[in-house]
Amino acid sequence: MFKDKVVLITGGTGSIGSEIVRNILSHNPAAVRIYSRDESKQFDLQQQLKEYKNVRYLIGDIRDQKRLAYAMEGVNYIFHAAALKHVPSCEYNPMEAVKTNVIGVQNLIETAIENNVEKVVAISTDKVVNPTNTMGATKLVSEKLISAANLYKGGRGTIFSCVRFGNVMGSRGSVIPLFKEQIINGQPVTVTHKNMTRFMMSIPQAAQLVINAAQYSKGGEVFVLKMPILKITDLAQCLIESYEKASQQAYTGGIIETGIRPGEKMYEELMTLDESERALENESMYLIPSLFNPIDQYYDGFSKAKHQEYSSHTAPQLFMPEIRDLIEQNHLGFEKGRLL
Repeated sequence: MFKDKVVLITGGTGSIGSEIVRNILSHNPAAVRIYSRDESKQFDLQQQLKEYKNVRYLIGDIRDQKRLAYAMEGVNYIFHAAALKHVPSCEYNPMEAVKTNVIGVQNLIETAIENNVEKVVAISTDKVVNPTNTMGATKLVSEKLISAANLYKGGRGTIFSCVRFGNVMGSRGSVIPLFKEQIINGQPVTVTHKNMTRFMMSIPQAAQLVINAAQYSKGGEVFVLKMPILKITDLAQCLIESYEKASQQAYTGGIIETGIRPGEKMYEELMTLDESERALENESMYLIPSLFNPIDQYYDGFSKAKHQEYSSHTAPQLFMPEIRDLIEQNHLGFEKGRLL
């Protein structure tokens, strides 16, 4: 699909974006363009990918439509990973979230249509379902914009779709790096509520979901990975055990509750009951067709999904032994002789 094609990844230096870059490079594209606004992260990624001669590093912000238009010339596929994603910072700076997560997405849509891009896959979040915070609300609007773009593109052939992520394990700014830093420094591990649950996916799983979405999309769909659910307190305890095993010394910091942060939810949802009414599924993911595209399109390997919401409160949960395995499989714990 990507062989000899030109692929643009916005936010391509982030945890997810850089994994998408590596995945795409394995398909022998003509060029991969990494579009982001952080030159330091671009420099770091250049060092990691210096053996590749078909990677281009473009400084730019998705708020800048003209810069996007230049970056998009000759592009076949776009993976949109740039966003303001941290709940507290979006809550404190709501208009900045609007400028990036809403206006930036509309800039992306318009320039993609103008440049006859074949497919655009945008990354969304579980926080768009019944949103209680600014980040979720702005990302929900961005989902609506992406879906609607399939209607007003006129005669252009660009196909737009979204993927919804849960928490991505080990990604920049997520809880696992925070917990590990607290443990290393002997500080108490901070959880906002002892009963809080979250969907969890690995960085490679997240990147593969995006690639699969590009293959399956026909216009306006939302793709949702079927992923494990766990209690954040159990995750913290498993990381403490991993540290004790690797360091061969007891951790005395403990786990403390700090209280739910502004805009934060006890449980997350990835698909509403109404969405499940029209959803399809295969072994690894759900496919929610656009409201404007009735289920008359055939998706190979998908069948009608069960009529039920997909929530971290009601879906089957992983317990401590399974969480330990998950941490080990994804190399996210502590290793003997190498604690950082």
